[in-house]
Amino acid sequence: MAPETTAPRVRDAERTRAEIMEVATHEFADQGYDGARVDEIAAKTRTTKRMIYYYFGGKEGLYLAVLEGAYRHIRSLEQQLDVDHLEPVDALRQLAELTFDHHESHQDFVRLVAIENIHYARHLQRSESREVLAAPALEVLTRIVERGRAGRIFRDDLDPLDVHMIISAFCVFRGANRYTFRTIFDRDLMDPARRDDLRRMIGDLVVAHATARLSPRP
Repeated sequence: MAPETTAPRVRDAERTRAEIMEVATHEFADQGYDGARVDEIAAKTRTTKRMIYYYFGGKEGLYLAVLEGAYRHIRSLEQQLDVDHLEPVDALRQLAELTFDHHESHQDFVRLVAIENIHYARHLQRSESREVLAAPALEVLTRIVERGRAGRIFRDDLDPLDVHMIISAFCVFRGANRYTFRTIFDRDLMDPARRDDLRRMIGDLVVAHATARLSPRP
């Protein structure tokens, strides 16, 4: 087959796959893994159930592709973050703020992570991309931490994974617990009037942890 004939078909296939992924992301985030229906996803796209099975092998394959795609997106943003020219404290703040901004504008990601944890990460455990999904999260952070340690700005025992955990915990909680928190405490964590304070707070938290000096043991 001539290249000029093949190229449009490849582009069409990529567009179809991307459309399925976009619709499926919203469907799984809204309905959960068990509640989402392939028929419903197909009905909201310009394709068929048969084509979804062709591209993804079935509902579980589609869900895993959606989950991996959601993680890849935040990891690509982290890798693109140019902070090597910044002082370690400022670099750490920027990374925390990037995560804050991403999770705020990608609530489907927050819900997908919560849903996968309900299922004990059994789908993610089958992913062949787990290392790829994990490494970028720590590469940038590790460079920041190493520079901060070398300059005696950060504590010597600072663990990049601990910092990642603090950032993720704060930013995921804000979205995942928004409605229960508002119902119990009458405070909306997504209130635009509180956004700047909360965004500053996550930076303050990670910087305070990174720069804390451990008390000497008795």
